[in-house]
Parts: sequence; structure tokens; C-alpha cells
Amino acid sequence: MAFEYILTDAQVAPYVALIRLNRPKELNALNLQLMGEIRDALKAFDEDPAVRAIVITGNERAFAAGADIKQMAGKSAIDMLQIDQFSTWDAIRKTRKPIIAAVSGFALGGGCELCMLCDMIVASETAQFGQPEINIGVMPGAGGTQRLTRAVGKALAMEMVLSGRFISAEEARAAGLINKVVPVELYLDEAVKLASRVAEKSPIAVQLAKESVLKAFDMPLQEALYFERKNFYMLFATEDQKEGMEAFIEKRKAEFKGR
Repeated sequence: MAFEYILTDAQVAPYVALIRLNRPKELNALNLQLMGEIRDALKAFDEDPAVRAIVITGNERAFAAGADIKQMAGKSAIDMLQIDQFSTWDAIRKTRKPIIAAVSGFALGGGCELCMLCDMIVASETAQFGQPEINIGVMPGAGGTQRLTRAVGKALAMEMVLSGRFISAEEARAAGLINKVVPVELYLDEAVKLASRVAEKSPIAVQLAKESVLKAFDMPLQEALYFERKNFYMLFATEDQKEGMEAFIEKRKAEFKGR
């Protein structure tokens, strides 16, 4: 795949693909074209049986420092409605395979929202997370008020959204926003290792488990439990379930085929 604003590697590790945001002069600011390329790359990897997990990263200085304000500054409400930029985000949200964000430096505004659209986040010690849209007279629009609140709770989300304060990687980890903090020279390697551990599992089980976890945010408890139960039963129709249980009984490593 050839793109202008991202770099891709379909096999950065066995069964693991990589998407790297590549607008370094703009601190990887998220313009419409870049988001469209992320959507297209994720769709291609989602359909590729040789890919079981995906890592998204930027560079050491910035994962993404926010949306591209120059693209929005002169727009009217009707312009924004017709552009419908968030339909791209909705498409990204539908990715079935697990996505791990590898974050160093700034993850602000849309960059923080893109991290939260991923399933797990590994951050370097230099990472900073924030929703500073309030400083330019607007508010988060790609999930910042919703996913951030669900991740860190009302009080901290209110502070970040209403004051624009950034939080460090350690504060983000303590608040439950991210999975792990590592030295800056290791953040991408650690994200790939995490993706590799996931990629060793049954692809069908991983897909249905991801889907079930996400339903916890969309459904009341009893409905979500029913959804989880149906996915659990469905996995007994797979060859991977038979292989996994037989391997456990035989005390050997399972060889999952995604069938």
C-alpha cells in the first residue's frame, strides 16, 4: 500500500502490522487525508489473514499533537456537517482486530482521541495526554468527552477537558487510561511485544472477545452479559476451540489457525 501521510509494514513481527503516522513537521497533526489513510490501512489489515494485531504509532516527539487546525479554522457549522469528518473515525472504530497505540511525546486533542479509539496503549515516559480544544474555543468532537470520562472518571476528565491540562504518562497509567509506561527507547518494541502476545491467540476468539469488551460501554449489564454468552457459545463452533482445549489437556502449545 502506498500512502502520503502514513508508513505501513504488514509484518513488523509475525502476524503483527504497523501503521506509523508520518507528518513529522506538523507533529503528526491529523488532517482529513491522514485519517482517511489510517482508515484504509486498517481496513486492508483487517481483511488480511496474515495480520492478527495492529500497532499504530507516531515518532518520539509526537504520536499526534491534535487535529490540523488550518483545515478547520475558516469552516462554518454547515461546512463541518457536510465534511462529516467523524464518519472516518466511526469506520476505524469498526476494526475487528485489536489495535495497540504506541505513544511517545504529545498525544493531544485528536491524537489523544485516536489513542482512545485503540484497544490498548503503551506509552513512553515522555508521553503527554490532553484534550486542549477548550484553548481554541471549541471542545473535543471525536470521543474526547466520552471515552476519556469512561477511562479516567468524571473529575479528571472534567479537569482535562475544561482547563486543557495535560497529564503525564504515569498519571495516565494511574488513572487507567493506558496500559504501560516504559523508557522512550522501548515504547514501540513493548507495543509490538504486546501485539505479538495477542497475535499468538486464536484470531476468532480475540475478535469476539474484543467485541464483547467494547459492548460493556454500549449496553446495560444484563444485555452485555447476554451478548458475551452468545459469543462464548459461538466459539465452540471453531477448530481453534478444539485445538486450544486439546493442547491444554495434552500440555503443549496450541497452534491456532483462525478457523
